[in-house]
Amino acid sequence: MKVQHSLVPLLSSASVLATQQSPWGVKSIVSQAVGSFGFGGSVADAIGHFLVGKKSSKSPERVFEALDTNREFKTFVEKSGITYQLFTHPDYPQYRVRLKSPKLCDPKVKQYSGYLDIDDDKHLFFWFFESRQNPEEAPLVLWLNGGPGCSSSTGLLFELGPCNIADQGRDTTYNKYGWNEFANMIFLDQPINVGFSYGEGTINNTPAAAEDVYAFLQIFLDGFPKYSKTPFSVAAESYGGHYAPHIASTIHKKNVALKSKSFTSTKSKLINLSTVLIGNGFTEPYTQMGSVPKQACDGPYPIYDDPNGAECQSMRSKVPTCQRLIKSCYNFNSRFTCAPATLYCNVELIGPIQQVGLNPYDTRKKCDRREDADGPLCYRQLGYIETFMNNATVKSELGVEPSIEFKSCNMDVTQAFLGHGDSMRNSAALIPGLLADSVRFLIFAGNADFMCNAIGNLEWMEALDNIFADEFRSAALVPWQTLNTGKIAGKVKSAGGGGFTAGNFTYVVIHEAGHMVPYDQPEASLDLFTRWLADVPLDLKLAN
Repeated sequence: MKVQHSLVPLLSSASVLATQQSPWGVKSIVSQAVGSFGFGGSVADAIGHFLVGKKSSKSPERVFEALDTNREFKTFVEKSGITYQLFTHPDYPQYRVRLKSPKLCDPKVKQYSGYLDIDDDKHLFFWFFESRQNPEEAPLVLWLNGGPGCSSSTGLLFELGPCNIADQGRDTTYNKYGWNEFANMIFLDQPINVGFSYGEGTINNTPAAAEDVYAFLQIFLDGFPKYSKTPFSVAAESYGGHYAPHIASTIHKKNVALKSKSFTSTKSKLINLSTVLIGNGFTEPYTQMGSVPKQACDGPYPIYDDPNGAECQSMRSKVPTCQRLIKSCYNFNSRFTCAPATLYCNVELIGPIQQVGLNPYDTRKKCDRREDADGPLCYRQLGYIETFMNNATVKSELGVEPSIEFKSCNMDVTQAFLGHGDSMRNSAALIPGLLADSVRFLIFAGNADFMCNAIGNLEWMEALDNIFADEFRSAALVPWQTLNTGKIAGKVKSAGGGGFTAGNFTYVVIHEAGHMVPYDQPEASLDLFTRWLADVPLDLKLAN
């Protein structure tokens, strides 16, 4: 693997010199840097009073200003021998963003990677890629993986990012179906201790995580205002069915407060929240857990040969108790009611499938869970991603400290969320209010996935009361063809838009795909993604 090195953001030699000096002599060092570009010392004197050498309580660091390649003064921070550009926001004083500009994965597009620092002890890693085409006009999309506890880098390097993991983690290859073909993409590892994110303590619930994501977006868009002018979407997979509605709801509430001036802000801006995309998501547990026997026994890829056999009868008999416990969780919304629902439903409905030797994320395939085979999550590529991300050169390029170990999925974080009962809470309850204020929702699912199956995703959408409920329930599932090849890739059911758009409340089932749709059907998933963002109808009938 050949990795290109770059000082980010391409500091001048004089600026680099500033990073190598004592933090307590910042003013004089900046004077030298300014003078080297032909400016008088008075410029340095004018800014010197607010240049501060800083020592973090957690690890030594130094904040300073220097000239960038455009001869503009920028703020930088040196931490653990790594120099980052630094962004702050007066409305969020406990947060800051530090970033570098790597040249990995898709080196022809502009990239940023780094951290959202929350106080001194929580740090969320992100990796941004500009659109390959027309980035100034392209929509901005935030991608989150689920788990909870799985890194967005699994989506980046395994599914929909600009490159795919290759050569057992020693390299990457160009992904022509990367979703940054037509969109500016942010991949964010959250909550803390997921992927390259790190920190003390534990986040164990979705609402708390959403507040941090909102602060990150405000700081990022303040630092790069050109990306704030186009529509913004939240896209997520799996447990992202919980994350995405909460993040979208938080953005919407903050937008309402800014519009009504009930939130006093000096710099916060409206975020142009346009759509939410959820792939094979776990969003409304009551209905989705009830669909588990249907997928296992009567679905397109049944796990059990006899739909009336003992296994299927036993599974169906467990649904009433599971749903009664989930209903209690919905009604009381506490750990004491939600955690028992999590335990019972997972043990009785999901647990038996782990023993049949199939990949629960794609039941068309067998799974050997040994570490030297498919691995505990049935995809050996997740191990290859860990090999790549833990390469010292890759870490350096991304601005990650050498001591931080990357894991594709952190089971401790998963257990914290499950123990809190977060997974059995009803995130779909947030959606009607967003739909009423013109935020569009796309729910898509591969039909071979058992864990967050397509049947349950359609059923909760049909059960959800919202302004499009009657229209959606009466709509038919019709074929969805990709525009480039004309292949029938699945079926679509939609409400809103009068038939002239992709709809406001839209469901798509993708054929011959499991939990990771962009991995199984890359061409079809890019077609779906781009047409949805462009608001182009998905049910167009193409001539043969």
